[in-house]
Amino acid sequence: MKIKKGDQVVVIAGNSKNRTEPRTVLSVDRDNGRVLVEGVNLRWKHNRPTQQQPQGERVQEECPIHASNVMLWDAAQKTAVRKRPAQES
Repeated sequence: MKIKKGDQVVVIAGNSKNRTEPRTVLSVDRDNGRVLVEGVNLRWKHNRPTQQQPQGERVQEECPIHASNVMLWDAAQKTAVRKRPAQES
């Protein structure tokens, strides 16, 4: 897998595919081939009430998507690329 944590990627499949701005990769699960991308695949998680939080809560969090649904972003060309862009020194 060519994607690493901190890379800029563009989603090419799924509900977020028409957004053209690059997103940051938060984590990579190489065993399952999934990546966690900032602001993509948001789900609601319901936490039950506890003594510290008597109301309970509903939080929105990112869930991982398959690595084949993202492409690396090349800032120099301002487009998504298939191969790894050259690293700047």
